[in-house]
Amino acid sequence: PWHVLRINKMLSCAGADRLQTGMRGAYGKPVGTCARVSIGQIILSIRTKDNLGIHVLEAMRRCKYKFPGRQKVLVSKKW
Repeated sequence: PWHVLRINKMLSCAGADRLQTGMRGAYGKPVGTCARVSIGQIILSIRTKDNLGIHVLEAMRRCKYKFPGRQKVLVSKKW
């Protein structure tokens, strides 16, 4: 359930044309992973006491900007 992010490093200095092979064998080295998320899937869930709810809402609002796309913050009455 994740993708491996890869990079095909290219040199950009003088004389680099003798070192590079262009797109031949351009599979790349792994540099990280990212999650595969479906539409409507819960990304983050927090349980807290009732008196801390306002702080959690503000934290989740700020957290939304760290993810690409649109996110919704839902408050549930289920415990």
